[in-house]
Amino acid sequence: MPDIVISEFMDRDAVDGLAADYDVVYDPALVDRPDELAALVGDAPALIVRNRTRVRGALLDAARALRVVGRLGVGLDNIDLEACAARAIAVCPATGANSVSVAEYVLATALSLLRGGTYGATEAVVAGQWPRQTAIGREAAGRRLGLIGFGAIAREVARRAAALGMTIAAHDPFLDAGDAAWNSVVAGGVANMELPALLACADVISLHVPLTDATRHQIDAAAIARMKPGAIVINAARGGVVDEAALVAALRDGRLGGAALDVFENEPVTAQSGALFAGAPNLILTPHIAGLTEEANLRTAALTAANVRRVLEECA
Repeated sequence: MPDIVISEFMDRDAVDGLAADYDVVYDPALVDRPDELAALVGDAPALIVRNRTRVRGALLDAARALRVVGRLGVGLDNIDLEACAARAIAVCPATGANSVSVAEYVLATALSLLRGGTYGATEAVVAGQWPRQTAIGREAAGRRLGLIGFGAIAREVARRAAALGMTIAAHDPFLDAGDAAWNSVVAGGVANMELPALLACADVISLHVPLTDATRHQIDAAAIARMKPGAIVINAARGGVVDEAALVAALRDGRLGGAALDVFENEPVTAQSGALFAGAPNLILTPHIAGLTEEANLRTAALTAANVRRVLEECA
């Protein structure tokens, strides 16, 4: 039986590094063959996953010898943390490895959405329509970025947004009001706001929270109604934090100025579930890829391999 089972894609050099010292089964399609995955993980002390493998229920029951779950990313809502803790199974996210990539995604989509039709004018230009009046957008400079959650990734977003001349506000009930981060991340500090106040004043709202009972549909129709007309919403955190139907309705009626979703309530999006978004204006949809640049993929794989190796050595 293998020492390490890897059920989703991972940088090949990191896989080979582990395989030099351990018996490794690497099959990025295992996530779609749950019965085979459960059989393979039965006596394996280590499992490495991304966000699609559900480390809970029947899979955890089958993993009799499991000692560590390496997460190629930072979100943990696909892992039953309580069950892992009860069995002394270490759960190791790749904290910080993809922060820059997600931050750049947030800023890139924010700039694109603020410019509205500017970057969607290619076909009209080719056709000789020259749509200058309809493609006029807005600047980022002087606008307020509202961050819901103010952890490592949000702070990277704040630094980059401040460099563009934006002012920064954040809401994070788990970060003490006296924490140095409120004043040290950007010059002039970050305004610490309650959520209703942040929703009411932000031009761009970016989500940086885990999916919990408290955050599920945190951005719903009522929250959107509190936002400034023309506000932009970006979710590169976890699917389910945004009520997708409410978001699309607000885009269609012009209440919101734009939105970007990299994560969804049901992934992968199918032709059936994707029909909800068809024709919504100024909407960017991406396939849960904000944290997946070439550089971040290397860092995430290397950190995850090191985390798993450390735990296996400690258990030896």
